[in-house]
Amino acid sequence: MISRRSFLKVGGLTVSSFGIANGMFNHAAAAQEAKLENMVAGVKPLTPEDYEARLEQARKLMAKMKMDALFVSGGSDLGYFTNVSWFLSERTFGGIINRKGKTIWVWPAFEAESAREMIPKDQELRTWEEHENPFQLIGGVMKDLGAASGRLGIAPVTRSFVGFGLKKEVPGLELVNGAVISEGCRGIKSPKELSYMDLANKITKLAYKEGFKQLKEGMTPRDLSGAISAAHQQMGVRGSGGPQFGPSTAFPHGSRVPRTLHEGDVVMVDGGCSVEGFQSDVTRTVVFGKPTDNQKTVWDIVKKAQTAALKAARPGVACEDIDRAARKVVEDAGYGPGYKYFSHRLGHGIGMDGHEYPYLVKGNKLNLQPGMTFSDEPGIYIYGEFGIRHEDCFVVTDDGARYLGGMEATAIDKPFGEE
Repeated sequence: MISRRSFLKVGGLTVSSFGIANGMFNHAAAAQEAKLENMVAGVKPLTPEDYEARLEQARKLMAKMKMDALFVSGGSDLGYFTNVSWFLSERTFGGIINRKGKTIWVWPAFEAESAREMIPKDQELRTWEEHENPFQLIGGVMKDLGAASGRLGIAPVTRSFVGFGLKKEVPGLELVNGAVISEGCRGIKSPKELSYMDLANKITKLAYKEGFKQLKEGMTPRDLSGAISAAHQQMGVRGSGGPQFGPSTAFPHGSRVPRTLHEGDVVMVDGGCSVEGFQSDVTRTVVFGKPTDNQKTVWDIVKKAQTAALKAARPGVACEDIDRAARKVVEDAGYGPGYKYFSHRLGHGIGMDGHEYPYLVKGNKLNLQPGMTFSDEPGIYIYGEFGIRHEDCFVVTDDGARYLGGMEATAIDKPFGEE
């Protein structure tokens, strides 16, 4: 388990001072704060036993789906199942996870030594020279597994030429969508994985808190982003926050119009970091200076929508119903119908990828299960004026759901809860 976290030593000003005096948010005040501490120094990484447990779950799902093997090539699926990291290439490579034994690897011969640095010594590596056909090599592996005409799942991020090549060169093989295996495993997080995500979300919220102390008249989004990135780094991770100021906050993913910070501007920051490969995703929206009544009202509506979604989340509830719970609050407050002001789905799955299966959106009737993790991020976007979004990630528990990393916003001047 993770060594639970170091806490920020707080002195001087707090974020709850918003709206009192803009001059209080400057570098001099921030310098009076105690430095952030490395929060990942005691984190224990995944073990070979953890990876074997993932492979065993994959084998169980393959048996259930009558699939003989799963071909995994590049991306986070490869890292998840094998702890091997390799870029997506125009050359065919990957691991064939199978029901009969250890993963068998297919790799370009000239990269064999690099492969052997990453692949466990007891796993077989089959290589192909530049003029040779890698698809027939994969077919040979399937034949040796007794599945020459069996069912081979292709992991979702595998490049399309691999599928086309296998269809042409190994026509007796039945290719099927491997997402049911990779997503079926990755969608449910283990306690260790959840501890990584708890910590990642906590770190990002502390980094935002540190960045908000440095808000000042005339600063650029890049200035704030740099402060947030530096705070992440002090806590031992690489992380970021993408800020938008003023009318740019009405664009859910930001505007290209350059802006600097002025009194009364809404400030929205969306970003995250990773701990042992598991991501955080957090959005906080505040006002620099004194918020208007309208800004307060919209902020409160969005917060009520976020809370309604969390309360609705529990095992057995459909993903679309969580979206509906939040959207109803927004619509009942006059910011509807549908996507008119709340212009995107409520949330996305999160884990090793910032956005991954499954999604909280109308039409997704998949039922929640304990261990699933999502973003909860309703918003109201009024073009020409401002946008408000709150985002925290949550995990489905046995009897409900809870936010990861704590520090839930409670008011427009308390973006991280009570101090």
